[in-house]
Amino acid sequence: MSELTVTLLRFGFLALLWIFILSIVASQGRDMAVGGRLPAVLTRSRADRRAAADDPVPPAAGPTTGQRSRPGTLAVLDGPLRGRTYSLGDAPVLLGRSPEVTVPLGDDYASGRHARLFPQGSRWFLEDLGSTNGTFVGQQRLSRAVPLEPGTPFRVGKTVLELRA
Repeated sequence: MSELTVTLLRFGFLALLWIFILSIVASQGRDMAVGGRLPAVLTRSRADRRAAADDPVPPAAGPTTGQRSRPGTLAVLDGPLRGRTYSLGDAPVLLGRSPEVTVPLGDDYASGRHARLFPQGSRWFLEDLGSTNGTFVGQQRLSRAVPLEPGTPFRVGKTVLELRA
């Protein structure tokens, strides 16, 4: 092999190494982004989401007799905030590491905007927002929004939470 070939191979490997390092830094920057724009799915109104037909369930038909009340508390069972509880209203709840989310978890394994809890009728639904480590209900990793029953633990990063009535 000529000296020129060896030098070109070294520069090629060096460029490949820098591409790899920069892609890792960019990925971490996206995951830890604070103050960035919210994804469109989080900023659209409920009516817009229904019109786009990307809601996992149809809109509630209105109050009926025997309709159960929606859980009102989110409790942290395990993780950095163990023992904390959060009151739930009628608005969606963002979970993640970013200080701008509704429930900042302080969990290194959670993404900046990791998951979303949102009310629909008398139930709460949980969806993963494209997190790196996933959102789990039991051992099942979420790939779409799922209804969450009170008392069912779910995991965001290494934090375990549950809805309570």
